Amino acid sequence: MSAQLKVKNVSVAYDGPPVVNDVSFSLDAGKIGCLLGPSGCGKTSLLRAIAGFEPLVAGEIILHGKKVSVVGDTVPPEIRQIGMVFQDFALFPHLSVKQNIAFGMRGKAKAIIAKRIDDLLELMGLKEFGEQYPHELSGGQQQRVALARAMAPKPEILLLDEPFSSMDAELREQLAYDIRGVLKQDGITAILVTHDQIEAFAMADEIGVIGEGRLRQWDVAYELYHRPADIMVSEFIGLGVMVSGLVLENRQISLPFDGTIGPAPFSCEAGCTVKVLLRPDDIIHDDTSPLTLEIEDRAFRGAEFLYTLKIPNGGKILCLVQSHHDHKIGEKIGVRLDVQHLTSFPEVDCAACDLSQCKSHPTQG
Repeated sequence: MSAQLKVKNVSVAYDGPPVVNDVSFSLDAGKIGCLLGPSGCGKTSLLRAIAGFEPLVAGEIILHGKKVSVVGDTVPPEIRQIGMVFQDFALFPHLSVKQNIAFGMRGKAKAIIAKRIDDLLELMGLKEFGEQYPHELSGGQQQRVALARAMAPKPEILLLDEPFSSMDAELREQLAYDIRGVLKQDGITAILVTHDQIEAFAMADEIGVIGEGRLRQWDVAYELYHRPADIMVSEFIGLGVMVSGLVLENRQISLPFDGTIGPAPFSCEAGCTVKVLLRPDDIIHDDTSPLTLEIEDRAFRGAEFLYTLKIPNGGKILCLVQSHHDHKIGEKIGVRLDVQHLTSFPEVDCAACDLSQCKSHPTQG
């Protein structure tokens, strides 16, 4: 399968330091990618560069084998064969649903336009709404119209900038699943920008986590959750806490509770300090366990409680427990570790080793 989009060592700046710095990834035809990260991380600037709205200060963007952005030369957005769906939908209020969808196909034969509109209305589940106006539709229906309008000219790639941000969480996730199905059925390559990981998981084949302008990891959702590339990814994706540990002679990691865990997944001398990622599903509630920890806080989630538990060094861990185990703050509960995917990172200020030599600190050497 050929890459529909290649982003190679791209940097974007606005009269200052780069807001997007040396980003590279590729997306195959028919795949759905996602740029995921916190507000201000650079993901929207990168999307705008792909669309042709922002020039590059380094790198290049290749769309369907053709360079469309290099330093000093940017192919205009209107001739890139790119569709864009904005946060506010940007529907024309004085045009009907059919007229909104037809807007991007001006210049084509009427019969071709009519068939494409009918096909998209069917695909979007909007067949009976063609003659209605945007204000007569729900938010989810308006979103589908905006998507249909962007898809109508059959763009090479479709870009979606926080398209579900104005909707409640439950609707966002369902709509993300629905739109994924529509894009797959129509065979369109797409990139979604969002700060919502549930939305990203529901829609994307591949996800790039952006932090402070850099692409930290480009991977499938499972790998991002279970094998994060760095501390930023591990803390941003899913629930979890970083617990300090000490590497022993046998490459086991000593924790401030419950003995040791390991082996350490990197080459580090005994005495190195590390951060171990522990997620709520790594901590099993077990009334028979000799290890008991005090509940500092709790959050009711229907089928489960999310308990925050104190550990001896003053830190905390999280534990998901079936909600019929209704324990109060201040109580102690028995727990045990069951870590299926051990993720750990060296401490940045590790004093136990020479950072210029230690193989576990390659970024510090």
